Amino acid sequence: MDELRAISEAYGEPAPPTLREMTEARARMFQEPASRRRVRLGWRFKAGLGVVASGAAVAVAVTVTGSGSPAPPAPAVDLGRQAVLAAAEKAAAQPTGKYWFSDQIQGQSYIMRPKTGAYAIVGAHSETFFWSAAERGGGNVGYGRDLPARPLTERDAAAWRRAGSPKEFRVWSNDHYWTYAQKATKWETDDPDGEGGGRFYVQGTGGKELTVEEIQNLPDDPDALARMFFTLDTPRDRLIARRAKGASPALPASRWLGVTASLLEDVPLPPRVRAGLMRALAAQPGVRSLGAATDPLGRTGVALAVDNPVAKVDGEFGAPPQERGEYRSRSELVFDKATGELLAEQDVLTVPGGAYREQPPGFVINYWVVRDTGWTDTVPRPPAKLPF
Repeated sequence: MDELRAISEAYGEPAPPTLREMTEARARMFQEPASRRRVRLGWRFKAGLGVVASGAAVAVAVTVTGSGSPAPPAPAVDLGRQAVLAAAEKAAAQPTGKYWFSDQIQGQSYIMRPKTGAYAIVGAHSETFFWSAAERGGGNVGYGRDLPARPLTERDAAAWRRAGSPKEFRVWSNDHYWTYAQKATKWETDDPDGEGGGRFYVQGTGGKELTVEEIQNLPDDPDALARMFFTLDTPRDRLIARRAKGASPALPASRWLGVTASLLEDVPLPPRVRAGLMRALAAQPGVRSLGAATDPLGRTGVALAVDNPVAKVDGEFGAPPQERGEYRSRSELVFDKATGELLAEQDVLTVPGGAYREQPPGFVINYWVVRDTGWTDTVPRPPAKLPF
């Protein structure tokens, strides 16, 4: 139990059902100041697992073991990795503008078990939108809205219809039951800052907020970026590394995957830095390429992945029997081949078990999708149309 406690303390407890607390939990995982992570929305977000594609993939606890089949050795010519590097070349050619924005979608899968047959839904479903001016005093604004809970796939939709097409879904979420509905809420704004803009928190800088100019001057050399962002430099980091040594390389590799996603999602990295960061991640031990992959919006791209530790759910926090057990998953980053943009983080089942014992490998456990991001010369507005 000491090992479980150490890993739990290192990654933080599962997040309570608010977007702010979900953000703080994810921030703790990467040892970031929580107050500077993501959109600082205060509106209620009924989060389930709360941490997407984090490398922990836990509902109650994470067990680090040596069990399971090791990842197959990479082929002599890794065409998938070459595809990612080619996407990085495309990332090096993207433009800038007066305003930077990021439109992101978060979702968690749950299993419904009516007598007519089990099916999966996406709950804890939300969309966040944030923009910031490139210059200080140009303003910044964050928005958020709940998205409808929905069957995960067409097959799930058919099973949902056989169950009578219920409009609400009662699920076990963290340590309690929660009900998700098939309705969206309107966009809510979180304290617009008319004097803000021009500064972003960047990992690896000692907790500093950097100006756009300083971000533009970050190195683009993959080795320099790896030293800046992929370094175990705190007592908590070293504890995680000691616990993982000889058991699984997935903990540090998963962290690098999450750190990269955070930077690509939340910071207006210049194209050359974004490209260098992709190359740096692709070169890390434990990170492998998958070749073609599809994100929850149906967009195809190329992916880098990390095999996660075994996830174990027991009854310590009241989880019902059908939610208990062990399973394995991998964390993926999916990139657009044409532009090099990050499309999604997603946690994908590899060895069924626990709540997902009836699901096939490839089942998407949770996701964090980048619907759109980039620079524009006009003040950005959140989209009116729902993504699904």
